Amino acid sequence: MGMKLYFFECGILRCDKSLITMGRDVGTMFEIPVPFFLITHPKGNVLYDTGNAKELAIDARGHWGAVVDVYEPVMSEDQYVVNQLAKVGLKPEDITHIVLSHLHLDHAGGLRDFPHAKVYVQREELQWAYTPDFYQKAAYIRADFDVSPNWVLIEGWREDPYDLFGDGLIELWFTPGHTPGHQTMVVKLENSGPMMLTGDACYTTEILNEDVLPGLVWSCGEAVKSIKRIRYANDVLGIKIVTGHDPDGWKKFKLAPEYYD
Repeated sequence: MGMKLYFFECGILRCDKSLITMGRDVGTMFEIPVPFFLITHPKGNVLYDTGNAKELAIDARGHWGAVVDVYEPVMSEDQYVVNQLAKVGLKPEDITHIVLSHLHLDHAGGLRDFPHAKVYVQREELQWAYTPDFYQKAAYIRADFDVSPNWVLIEGWREDPYDLFGDGLIELWFTPGHTPGHQTMVVKLENSGPMMLTGDACYTTEILNEDVLPGLVWSCGEAVKSIKRIRYANDVLGIKIVTGHDPDGWKKFKLAPEYYD
């Protein structure tokens, strides 16, 4: 049995475009998708990120606080990760592995509803999430990830790429910059070919193709290195790039229950 890759949208965020492409289009409102992904592998069902917390459909300000004044979430209960997985016949206990690109509020929001899964995160990311400096503190919601999951800590400086199942089909690439411990995922599909899920290492195709930084970064220098690595993957290795928050690029992909194999 081969792998299948499903794309899901967990609502959208409305924000100033300069928060996505640094210094560009200041004052222009931008609506970005909040994705998460499911990979069905012979050895388990894998989520790459878990999207927004379910509270956003009910009381976003109560959960995110003043963040909603900068990134306004628009999400229905039906779009929550658990409810969306039900549409493809899966329950939370069916998810065996979760890979978190990083622990920001729109990527780790659903983590607490998967207590039995192994959760793969970069050690540097977990440390930073608990002790971030002031300029990224609001992006981490402690209630989302402080839930005693089954952490598997990856040392990106020496385990890069990290082979999730030891068969070369799912690799985790260390791509810091947006945060200290950001990681992307490469899924090598039999018919669709290799695809890279960039998370927030590369928000949009504009960042992929032009020399512009993401609007929110921990380290500009590390972000540039990671973007160049993603470009290399695309240009030289022939890997198809799935950027993290591109409203135009997102429309080109098919969403679950359709899939790539």
